[in-house]
Amino acid sequence: MAKSENRFIDKIGILGGTFDPPHKGHLKISQIAKKRFNLKKIIWAITKKNPFKKKSYFDLNKRINLSRSLTKKQKYIKVVFFEKKINSNKTINLIKYFKSISEKKEIYFLLGADNLLNFHKWDNWKKIPKICKIVVFDRNGFKAKAKKSIAYKSIKNKGLIYVEFKKVNISSSKIRNF
Repeated sequence: MAKSENRFIDKIGILGGTFDPPHKGHLKISQIAKKRFNLKKIIWAITKKNPFKKKSYFDLNKRINLSRSLTKKQKYIKVVFFEKKINSNKTINLIKYFKSISEKKEIYFLLGADNLLNFHKWDNWKKIPKICKIVVFDRNGFKAKAKKSIAYKSIKNKGLIYVEFKKVNISSSKIRNF
């Protein structure tokens, strides 16, 4: 593709998760991703349930409302629940959906380093970096484990970008346990 054509491609970020609850850390990585990768929009794709956890603390509607409240000043962030629309809770299907609605989109899938530890257990995980860039944001206490993970070793040179930044020392589990 010629460089002049590249400016017509929309770059979007997708931050998927339960957001149970959403917090400033989610907002911070969205802000950094927007700036660093020149993203036009970031989708917070809220999932009904994390397949690696027994249950969510807050129900889906509460998490959507909390996310929308947290992001109301960031017009580039759109909070959505796509699982009914795409009839799936799989990341691969969400990314394929965005690719199908516009081939002129460059997709950046955003996740925390803690999620890289189980990424190899995700459905069709090796196909994800073939259709989008995977941007992993460092998290306190997870850098060494993330960089030793099966997924990191397998896809580090195939579309994975590891971002180190000044972290917000917060997590959804810390908030729930407060």
